[in-house]
Amino acid sequence: MLNLGADILGYSFDDAFSTVSVSESISITYFLPFIIFPLLFLTIYQIIKKYIDTTMLKGIGVISILIFGSLKLIFSTVSVAANKNKIAFLTYDIIKFQKEKNLLKNFNLDGREDYPLLKPFDLSKDVLSPFIEAKTEKPNIVVIVVEGLGSEFVNNNEYSGFTPYIDELINKSLYWENFTSTTGRSFGILPALLGSLPYGEKGFLELTKTPSHLSLISVLKANGYTTSYYSGGPSSFDRKINFLEYNGIDKLIDENKYGSDYQKTASNDGGFSWGYPDGEIFRKALTSLDTEKQPRLDIVMTLSSHEPFEFPDKQEYMAKVDKMLSTSQRSELLKNKISSHKNIFSCLLYTDNAVKEFMNSYKEKPEYSNTIFIITGDHRLIPITQKDKLCRFHVPFLIYSPMLKKAEKFKSISSHWDVTPSLLRHLFNNHKFKPLEKTAWIGNGLDTAKQFRNIHKIPLMRYKGSLNDFIYKDYFYSDGELFKINENFGTYKVTEDALQKAIADSLLAFKKINAYVTQRNKIFPDSLNIYVTPKMEFSEKQLAIINNYKKEKTFDELLLITRDLAFKKQYAEARLLCDFILNEFPNYTDARVLKGRTLAWEKDFENSEKVLLNALKRSPYYDDTYLAILDLYWWSGQEDKSIEIYNQAIKNEVKNPEISYKIAKTYQRGNNTKMSIKLIDSIIKNHPNNTDYLTFKKTLR
Repeated sequence: MLNLGADILGYSFDDAFSTVSVSESISITYFLPFIIFPLLFLTIYQIIKKYIDTTMLKGIGVISILIFGSLKLIFSTVSVAANKNKIAFLTYDIIKFQKEKNLLKNFNLDGREDYPLLKPFDLSKDVLSPFIEAKTEKPNIVVIVVEGLGSEFVNNNEYSGFTPYIDELINKSLYWENFTSTTGRSFGILPALLGSLPYGEKGFLELTKTPSHLSLISVLKANGYTTSYYSGGPSSFDRKINFLEYNGIDKLIDENKYGSDYQKTASNDGGFSWGYPDGEIFRKALTSLDTEKQPRLDIVMTLSSHEPFEFPDKQEYMAKVDKMLSTSQRSELLKNKISSHKNIFSCLLYTDNAVKEFMNSYKEKPEYSNTIFIITGDHRLIPITQKDKLCRFHVPFLIYSPMLKKAEKFKSISSHWDVTPSLLRHLFNNHKFKPLEKTAWIGNGLDTAKQFRNIHKIPLMRYKGSLNDFIYKDYFYSDGELFKINENFGTYKVTEDALQKAIADSLLAFKKINAYVTQRNKIFPDSLNIYVTPKMEFSEKQLAIINNYKKEKTFDELLLITRDLAFKKQYAEARLLCDFILNEFPNYTDARVLKGRTLAWEKDFENSEKVLLNALKRSPYYDDTYLAILDLYWWSGQEDKSIEIYNQAIKNEVKNPEISYKIAKTYQRGNNTKMSIKLIDSIIKNHPNNTDYLTFKKTLR
């Protein structure tokens, strides 16, 4: 329910298509208006032309303008975004975005080489130690990000009651009632929550050349933590994988890492699914936790509470919503609102139960007593009408731990930007960590004041490229309008011209700093950054070769070109294009496999093995990876390793008969005819007409 604007410029075609297609089932009826309305227009035009003279037509036009124009004076809602002309809004928003982009690009940066965000780490206050009892061992950290979870859905707020477990946990936790996300969609959660990072032009993750920075992941990893990320969807969406890999995540579980034991969310009519539902994500996380390697940072992102709101046992949860409404004391108006979005509220019940089962299972682990849990929403879900513009950013934030000295609720305003500075300050104060002299956080830490106040300046990016919202003291500035924020986080419009100008100037100042540090790599000095391995850099000569092939091609089309080069034995250029693709999409397994094959074809078996095993680690259920590795071991005469890879394929239920065929040939080479016959017989049983398999069996006799 948000007008399409300049945010369209922030999404690749694939990401945009995925978002739309999973939300709606596109059919021929979508295109009927584009046929019916032009025909209707032409029909009316012919009638007017035949029966109404020019003078009368002009008179009708003037009267219509006066009538519809005066509606804006009578009905205030005529001016709201939902009632604006959509094409006009799209055009205006893109023009506005481009003008601001050019303004910031022309901002005079000559001679400037400073790092304006850089500050001593000691300036960060330890606000958590009064509430959390520290043990001798470093604590495990578990971060749970719930898709679309807004504050309205928890803690006795308007739409609450459908997250009973989270509500119960809030009462046992440190809970910030007036907490904000920094963006209105999921693209901003990882950089803000884990890195307290600026936005760049369209969100930090969209920066193709990642600026040097620190994050919770990289700092904890450098201090002995094993770091993991779990999700049920594609980590390439919104380029999350680029951020995670830059910061050295040890284990990345996305939709490529689930085996046949896990049930994927049902596909829509077009065959698209976001991935695995929340119950499966948490189950995968629990079975993947390396309990031997502690301390750990485990990040879990849920997925189900997003369009199209499909999840297991949906009808059962829908029935629960009906039952809850039938016994509820809510007003009839509110009941009708909930009933009209029953799929969403039933999904919240499902996700809440998935969180509950995860937490209950985690309680059985010995490390539970020394674990800090952080739970928040990435933004407020979109389909249910929002009461105001600030509502989009209002999300719950809680810290729960068996080590809590007491539960508390805070009315002071904080944001995702403030989490990493406060958490790291607490850990450094209570445990032995390598010295951290400088940081470049945007946030300055969580505010634990119990009364309503705001000591932060919080610019907000509603969608990719829209940096037009700002929380300043107890005011909310949005698209040139000023609102007062009350202690219940509601807003009402005010007119204070001098203050409005001061806030607008403050927002513009942030935009300039934001542009400078992200365009010029001036967030955190490379010389101080011992925490990360930078992405691959290409020389001008290499870029010229890449651009010669890339031109206007998609990455899928570029891979086809790369394969042709490899088959023509132009291996160096093929690998260069593979590296270019992998720099953008690290989990593009076909590109990584092709690179590994070209190295093997040139008999560089050692580096080929490294590349292919990396591909296998990323996509353990992809049969092409196994085939490439088995070919490598065949050519290099490493039959013993072939059997290990085959056993891994069997364990992961990868059932491509070519894998078994290659192992049968491996047994033959090792003079183990008995095992070779046994294996080829099992293949022929399922593929009795395959001449290659039948011919091979004859050679064994």
